[in-house]
Amino acid sequence: MNPLKPSVWIGKRGLTESQISEIKAQLDKKKLIKVKILKSSLGEMNQKEIAAKIASSCDCELVSVTGLVAVLRKNG
Repeated sequence: MNPLKPSVWIGKRGLTESQISEIKAQLDKKKLIKVKILKSSLGEMNQKEIAAKIASSCDCELVSVTGLVAVLRKNG
């Protein structure tokens, strides 16, 4: 099991610009982060679609989506 803990949570308001900014800041500090996608954020998009949107918005690589947790890696 990966000891990495989620550093950003996507809640009931879904993916916001402030969360995108926070994810970018986290990726600048660390090369690998976990994002927890809460069930309350799932509406029109499922967790894999939300994770893919994060990856494209933050210019990072989507490593995996397991359950409601996405692992992202900084490009470069």
